[in-house]
Amino acid sequence: MDFQKTTLKNGLRVICVPMPSMESATVQIIVGAGTRHEEKRVNGVAHFLEHMVFKGTKKYPSAQAVSTVVDAIGADINANTDRERTAYFIKAWEKHLGLAFDVLSGFINSPVMNPDEIGREKGVIYEEIAMYDDLPMQKAPDIFEQLLYKGSPLAWDVLGSKKSIMGVKRRDFVKYRRLLYHPQNMVLTVAGKFDQEEVLKLAEKYFGKSGGGKLSKKASHGKAKKANPGGKPEVKLQTKKTEQGHLVLGVRGNPLGHPDRYKELILATILGGGMSSRLFTEIRERRGLAYYVRCYPGHYTDNGYMAARAGVKVDKIDEAIKVILEQFRQVSKRSGKGSITKAEFEKAKEYIKGKLALGLEDTFSASDFFAEQEILEGESKTPEEMMEGIDQVKLSDVQKLAREFFVNNRLNLAIVGPYDDSERFRKLLKL
Repeated sequence: MDFQKTTLKNGLRVICVPMPSMESATVQIIVGAGTRHEEKRVNGVAHFLEHMVFKGTKKYPSAQAVSTVVDAIGADINANTDRERTAYFIKAWEKHLGLAFDVLSGFINSPVMNPDEIGREKGVIYEEIAMYDDLPMQKAPDIFEQLLYKGSPLAWDVLGSKKSIMGVKRRDFVKYRRLLYHPQNMVLTVAGKFDQEEVLKLAEKYFGKSGGGKLSKKASHGKAKKANPGGKPEVKLQTKKTEQGHLVLGVRGNPLGHPDRYKELILATILGGGMSSRLFTEIRERRGLAYYVRCYPGHYTDNGYMAARAGVKVDKIDEAIKVILEQFRQVSKRSGKGSITKAEFEKAKEYIKGKLALGLEDTFSASDFFAEQEILEGESKTPEEMMEGIDQVKLSDVQKLAREFFVNNRLNLAIVGPYDDSERFRKLLKL
């Protein structure tokens, strides 16, 4: 999959990903601004701002005006906020790309942020916070990151809290935008069917004059911690009446773009990347303990982890934890019973490549694939380059990484469920 990168005079990077067999294209603007760039007192302002741009811009001054013009061309519009970036996109029939640029440029350059709308939208966000509090499957990974990154903005909730949202004023949005919403801190991607020359003209027309002022220097967060600060396994519980126990059990790992990135993917896939993976087989198929179970690497620009997660029978959570730990031990072996076989190693490679290929058949997925790499890593690799990197990994490389990762002083466990005894679970955390 090819792409072309152009940088406008104001520093905005424009990435074009041609997919000529499509009838649509996705236009996305991604900003290197997220929860970790907030002040604690207004935690949640990045996500709140994402909501507010939909409430009106200078040209389309209300939520109704924005939604009407987008609905009139049958387009999809949405946005999302994470800890290190915020993205806005429109997916539309290729003949309507000019309108997509028009609407998105208003989000970036001229959101109204009416104080009355800010007050009303607080109620919406309160309900969003409550909704996620009622979804322990979604909450458990947040609790896990709170445990890993205690004392850091990475531990803050993307949505904020009711208290922090209550205190947000219009001037807080203005300040946040002034510090971070600069063209040098943004990437514009277009993926799908389009004329590249026309796309660059639209980029210049709608975003070429964005800017002014100097981009705030982002804080340096230092090197990733390889071991827990206390040198021993850590546990964090959120006691809540639930029908299942939701757990995330993992280890501190590597930051985004680390040379071992492909080894991590293969290791996670062997453990929990499909219905024939070790954890799915052991926890769901052989023991019937869970409906969902998976393993995945998580990355930020300066930190990372690898974790297994599952929703299990409340009275079987200890057994599930033991099974996960046993598989962590097994994949660390150099040879012998339980060690990674050549067959499952090769299967994991093909699984990753196949999922990568399937995942990029959609214009939004292709747009997001290149945008996120560019905004967080400063460069974009093609799918073919990633597949080549995967092919170069050796079985011994994955086993070595497992031995490095799966040690006691990296272990962390987060649980949401009807439990109140952390020590009970801490005693289980031995490799």
